[in-house]
Amino acid sequence: MTALISLIIIFTLSVLITKIATEALVHTGLSKQSAKFQARSAFTGVGFTTSEAEHIVNHPVRRRIIMSLMLIGNVGIISAIASLMLTFVDSSNSFMDNALRLGIIAASLITLWLLSKSKWVNKILVKLIKKALKKFTNLKIRDYVELLDLTGEYEIIVIDVSEDDWMASKKVNTLQLWEEGINLIGIKRDDGNYIGTPQPETKITAGDQLVLYGRINTLKNLEKRKQDLQGDQEHDKAVQEQSREKEKQQQQDRNTE
Repeated sequence: MTALISLIIIFTLSVLITKIATEALVHTGLSKQSAKFQARSAFTGVGFTTSEAEHIVNHPVRRRIIMSLMLIGNVGIISAIASLMLTFVDSSNSFMDNALRLGIIAASLITLWLLSKSKWVNKILVKLIKKALKKFTNLKIRDYVELLDLTGEYEIIVIDVSEDDWMASKKVNTLQLWEEGINLIGIKRDDGNYIGTPQPETKITAGDQLVLYGRINTLKNLEKRKQDLQGDQEHDKAVQEQSREKEKQQQQDRNTE
């Protein structure tokens, strides 16, 4: 029974450790999904090779978090396997004893899974983890999702520009993306150079990666827009929708005064 309890504790700690690592990575600027994926990959030792992994290796704080996860993950997995084997190696155990142990393990895993999916538990954990990270680490705690209001219909995306895209070979001031309610945060050139807060005269070229902030539907429309008459019409339509949205917001502001 001691081995079984140890196994359950290891499972619980594993979930908690990956949760802490995920929040720590989020506060270095990674998105929630990317942080969760990288934390689980490092903890289990899977080691997926992605462009996100390169961003982690090149970032000193993220690299320390991932290295710690790898070390803890190896110890945790080995301990879990050892505890699992000890749980069932006793030849004196009857079939019913082994079935009971399997049932306890299954019930524990299901309970952990349900708790990890609970929004209420997640909210409490995130709050505690933030306080702990702020108190015991040198991480600059910045909730980018909250900071940029990435909730509801707003988000940040990266768009790859092709030769036939509506934005290709045009200057920023010609695109007038702000009239659609879209902010161009930065441009990553094909040669690796990055342009932050692009100027009006900056030209968009094929191969660029644009970092954009705005409403989800508008961003998705822009991503599919091509250099033709329909593309210009879609731009005009998006401008009109943004104008109506702006009027609606102004009306709400007047009502609250």
